Amino acid sequence: MTKRVVQRGLWFDEFEIGAIYEHRPGRTVTEADNVLFTTLTMNTQALHLDAAFADAQPPFNQRLVNSMFTLSTLVGLSVAQLTQGTLVGNLGFSEMTTPAPLFHGDTMYAETLVTDKRESKSRPGEGIVSLAHTARNQHGVIVATAIRKALIRKAPTA
Repeated sequence: MTKRVVQRGLWFDEFEIGAIYEHRPGRTVTEADNVLFTTLTMNTQALHLDAAFADAQPPFNQRLVNSMFTLSTLVGLSVAQLTQGTLVGNLGFSEMTTPAPLFHGDTMYAETLVTDKRESKSRPGEGIVSLAHTARNQHGVIVATAIRKALIRKAPTA
C-alpha cells in the first residue's frame, strides 16, 4: 500500500515554545495585488492608488503597499506550515506594527516564534497558542510584526 501524507498545520501538542518557524516560499508583491486589495477594502488612500500623488510625497516618493495587505500576507504565509486544518479560529491580534513600508516588486518572507501555549479551560481537545509573526523584505528589513493568539486542535486520539 502506498503511504499518503496530507499537508496540514501543527496539532496543539506539536507546537514548541521558543521554536521559530521560517515560512517559505516568500511572496513577491505586485502592483495588481496592492490595487486590488486596496479597492476591495474601500481604502481610498492616495498613497496606495495614485502614482502621481505618491511620487510627490516624501520620504518614499512612490506608492506604498497597503499595510493591511502586508499584515494579512504575513499571517497567510504561516498558514500551510502552522495552522492548515488544525486551526479552530483566531482569538485575537495585538501589537501589530509596520516599521518599514513594502513597495511594488518587494518580496516578503515571514517567520513565527511560538511564545506560549496552554490547554483551553473551556474547550477540551483544544489549546491556545501565542504566535509572534515577523515579516521581512528581500533585504532583511522588518516590514511587519503581529502577535496572534490562536485556538488549535489537539491531535485526534487513535
